[in-house]
Amino acid sequence: MTTDEREIIRRRRILDHADESGNVAKTCRYFGIPRSLFYVWRIAYRQHGDEGLRRKKPVPKSHPNQTPDEIVEKILYLRRKYHLGPVRIMWYMAR
Repeated sequence: MTTDEREIIRRRRILDHADESGNVAKTCRYFGIPRSLFYVWRIAYRQHGDEGLRRKKPVPKSHPNQTPDEIVEKILYLRRKYHLGPVRIMWYMAR
């Protein structure tokens, strides 16, 4: 049994416990999780079943500090064509 499977079973057990007891606040306090996380799990479980309870890596929506594609292409071109190092590329790009 993998870690993901154990985590799915644990989350499903928490959801089942809340359904049986009828008290979400007590269930969350007993298992030591925030209620907001409980509701996220419950919505995901209702929409996707066990797959909704699987761990997901957080993916950022945007990358505000990402280097523009034109600059990346220019750096790669200078590196391939002229075999310039980082310092010379920096000097070239500063001009």
